[in-house]
Amino acid sequence: MSKRSAALSTLPPAVLAQLRQLGDNLTIARKRRRESRKAWAQRVGVSEPTLTRMELGDPSVAFGVYASALWLLGRAQCIPELAAPHLDLGALEAEVRVASLRSVRKPMSVAARLEAQP
Repeated sequence: MSKRSAALSTLPPAVLAQLRQLGDNLTIARKRRRESRKAWAQRVGVSEPTLTRMELGDPSVAFGVYASALWLLGRAQCIPELAAPHLDLGALEAEVRVASLRSVRKPMSVAARLEAQP
């Protein structure tokens, strides 16, 4: 049995809740399609126990498995948007903070320009 990753044991509660919601949504999607766990697991390419863990939002299930399930639902095109640069508010805030710290050079006044001329 493989050793559990330290990253998995330190997941923020909000992330765990979102994974549980994703699992619930995947369960609803499977049931709406009237697919058994066995049939859906075969389509995703996993065992039934892994599908059950995925539907519970288990963070140890590989992202690729979640991606395969999303592909079956016709939602895989949303995956790249999860980390799209234009949606990265943390980076945007950092850029704004840096920009606000830069000194802005004021244009020379007319008098200063006249004095500077030879």
